[in-house]
Amino acid sequence: MKLTHQPSGLHDGLDLLIDSRWSPDQALAVIELLDDLRDRIWAHYEVALQTRFREQRVTCCDVETTDPPF
Repeated sequence: MKLTHQPSGLHDGLDLLIDSRWSPDQALAVIELLDDLRDRIWAHYEVALQTRFREQRVTCCDVETTDPPF
C-alpha cells in the first residue's frame, strides 16, 4: 500500500476506505457534507484559525542590518 502525505502530518492510524461502488451522486453528497462542515468550523473558529495559519506561515528573521531596505 502506498503511503501518501496527509495535511495533518499523520502517518499511522486507521485507513479510511471509500467504497469503489459509490455513485457519483453519493460521492458528491460526501463532498458537500465536508464543505458544509468546513464552513461551520471556519465560522466558529475564524479568528483563531487565521492567527494559527499566520503563525505557521510567517517567518521571523530578526537580523540586524545597516543596509537600507531597498
